[in-house]
Amino acid sequence: MLVVAGTLTVIGWLMQHLADQGLIANGAYGIATLVAGLPIIFKAISALRARVMSIELLVSIAVVGAVAILEFEEAAMVTFLFAFGNFLEQRTLQKTHQAIQNLMEMQPTTATMVVDGQYQEVEIDEVDEEAVLVVRVGDQVPVDGEIISGSAEVDEALITGESKLVDKTTGDQAYMGSIVENGQILVQAQKVGEDTTFGKIIELVEEAQDNQARMSKFIDRFAKYYTPFVLVVAILILLFTKNLRLAITILVLACPGALVIGAPVSNVAGIGRGAKAGILIKGGDVIDQLAQVDTILFDKTGTVTEGRPTVKSIKEYQEDHWLALAADLEKQTNHPLARSIVEYYEKRGQKTTADFNLPITTIKGIGIQSEYQGQTIWIGSRRVLTENRIELTAQQSRDLQAIENDGQSVVLMTVDQKLVLMVGLVDQVRKGVKETFEKLKQSGIDKQWMLTGDNSFIAEKIAKTIGINQVKSQMLPEEKALFLEQLQNDGRHVLFVGDGINDSPSIAKANVGIAMGNGTDVAIETSDVVLIDSDFSNIQNARRVAKATMRNTMQNVGIAIGTVALLLIGVAYGWVNMASGMLFHEISILVVIFNAMRLLRMKF
Repeated sequence: MLVVAGTLTVIGWLMQHLADQGLIANGAYGIATLVAGLPIIFKAISALRARVMSIELLVSIAVVGAVAILEFEEAAMVTFLFAFGNFLEQRTLQKTHQAIQNLMEMQPTTATMVVDGQYQEVEIDEVDEEAVLVVRVGDQVPVDGEIISGSAEVDEALITGESKLVDKTTGDQAYMGSIVENGQILVQAQKVGEDTTFGKIIELVEEAQDNQARMSKFIDRFAKYYTPFVLVVAILILLFTKNLRLAITILVLACPGALVIGAPVSNVAGIGRGAKAGILIKGGDVIDQLAQVDTILFDKTGTVTEGRPTVKSIKEYQEDHWLALAADLEKQTNHPLARSIVEYYEKRGQKTTADFNLPITTIKGIGIQSEYQGQTIWIGSRRVLTENRIELTAQQSRDLQAIENDGQSVVLMTVDQKLVLMVGLVDQVRKGVKETFEKLKQSGIDKQWMLTGDNSFIAEKIAKTIGINQVKSQMLPEEKALFLEQLQNDGRHVLFVGDGINDSPSIAKANVGIAMGNGTDVAIETSDVVLIDSDFSNIQNARRVAKATMRNTMQNVGIAIGTVALLLIGVAYGWVNMASGMLFHEISILVVIFNAMRLLRMKF
């Protein structure tokens, strides 16, 4: 359609200005106007039915007016240039959506399942959780799951953005979309299809690009009122000057095409740049909020630390099977400390956890509780002691003090109000955490708080390591959320970073909630931003993307408004006619688009 309209417009211009064939020229112009103008008119009619006076309405009235005064060249030029501007906009948006299309194409479509010792190739939709799959050299991992046999060098660039190969062996996690470059592994499926990390990436980016930012919504409202305003101005000019051509020119040149697309193009480009770096920003509203953040709150375990603690010390106060029972109960939870205790027990003498079949009750911020042979079992933090009014012996107090002084997190097990087991665990601080906090402070986030359920000694030690001097320890999830709300009531724009289920209330309540990609599904679902590879430095990069996108949007708004103002001044002084004005109008749209595209090349 666009090609036909453009060709006919060129033919008309040649016939009119070079061959002096006015009749043929007007015929070519007329057909070009119909071809390019009918879709515009249909859009205007649809908008009117919805009681919206759109930009297309301005163009439609201007074109009909130009035809009425026999200015066929102007009508053809206006419709073609407006259609060409829409084409450029769509091509730009398609380019920023290309990342999603590429991801969709990269999804594995088949898998090799192990059934009764035989390899069976099946469609990916036929793979269920718990299925065992073989992945050989050159194959893509078709699910998220645990490697139960074999070892391999795996390319996880599609998931983490890191180009270097990762060594994987039994017990490690494998992610859908990863490619085995060397070796062979058996993977037991834990997540399939849309529930995989790969599936979540696609889903989150799609949601993000469908959302609109506050600036974008403002511009939509602006256009809603701007169109009738311009119509009134054009009518008044016609009434006072009796110059129909001038009134129609005003209608055409006042169309703020660049303004309408400025915010969406910037937002999509910004979201696309974030996704390329493993930062999933869920919509334009998030970009707006993230740019305004001045306070950061963050969890400790799994957020500033790796979330993979290891058992360093263990004290058993009764010669019984309490460690085995603790491991059995802890395997029913997904807390990082719990998983570490299970792993420690299973590696200790190559044992596997016993199967006591005991139900547990999770007490948020404290631990778990169960019943065993008529005895009440508690496993959890120091709060277990205060919750049950348990007093320690002198030796137990010295052990606890020594473990905490060493910076270890403590898990305690009590049986009928007696301490039977004390486990000390250590977790490593993520790389680059201290540097990231310093950069965030320099960028305007001057309030930085670490909130943790751990004891104050360990919290202070970690805080000192990462350069933070504001810490709140031994906090329950609801206490974290309440503290966050108090800061918001004081006018602070709060960013919360976490990874666990207990972080979800704060992540949801914050102005912007960020979830580490290795966190729980609940935290990821409730967050506004997901860091796929859990790279802490990407918190700063996410904010840089947000601020750059907002600056880019304001630049586009300035370009659009400035163009309209200059064109109207040109019309008033007779320097600009309808065709030349429309050409400059479309050039401004190109400028806005190319300005937004700069975000895709943003360097970190």
